[in-house]
Amino acid sequence: MKHLLSILYTLAVLLLASTEGRCADLQKGWDAFNNGDYAAAFREWKPLAEQGDAKARFLVGAMYYDGQGVPHDHKEAVKWYRLAAEQAYALAQNNLGLMYYEGQGVIQDYALARKWLQLSAGQGVPEAQFLLGWMYYKGQGVLHNYTEAAQWLRLAADQELAVAQTNLGLMYLKGQGVPRNYNEAFKWFKLAAVQGEGIAQVNLGLMYFKGHGVPQDHTEAANWYWFAADQGAPSAQIKLGMMYEYGRGVFQDYVSAYMWYSLGAL
Repeated sequence: MKHLLSILYTLAVLLLASTEGRCADLQKGWDAFNNGDYAAAFREWKPLAEQGDAKARFLVGAMYYDGQGVPHDHKEAVKWYRLAAEQAYALAQNNLGLMYYEGQGVIQDYALARKWLQLSAGQGVPEAQFLLGWMYYKGQGVLHNYTEAAQWLRLAADQELAVAQTNLGLMYLKGQGVPRNYNEAFKWFKLAAVQGEGIAQVNLGLMYFKGHGVPQDHTEAANWYWFAADQGAPSAQIKLGMMYEYGRGVFQDYVSAYMWYSLGAL
């Protein structure tokens, strides 16, 4: 989950860069940042943050989080995220929620994580929508509720967030919070798999292998297992080893079977 949160954090920063209009001083900071001069970017943004600019406060928090242009400091990141979050800045609310969720720079507190994520999710930030759905799924800071989880995951999945698409697919596969529906599960797994999401690739391969939601096709199953196995997914490596051992969807090859079994067993 920590790796996932790191990905979500990065996505939130990229989202800001691609969607927010910037004044000239903010743009100077972006120019420096894009050139790898993080210290110069920080010098441009810090005064704006101190003057109350929410976008600049978010960016200063992000630089403290990553240790870019300043020493890595989660507590300082929390301070600046909070200032921007209190100004209803959605990405700051998201990242502050993530930090409460993980206990970075603050004491872990699922209730506060939910508060900030809910505010961010309500403004349409897909990463916040996903994690809020995850919290309902796990019963973290909220009552366990599959139906509520599926609703939030769908909002994020509709915005093409691959991890949300994968988990929504799993809920359709298991019939959790939604009616069991192999066609819907296949749809969401496919959308996530083409974005490179390993868990989705494994499950897509399994659906092709079993003929759930799609005509049975061992060749397609082997292809999707390979994509996931190449990313280091042990379950996919073992499944691919089995395909080579029995010649399903691939030419029978005991050497390749042994190789994939060995990698999956590590």
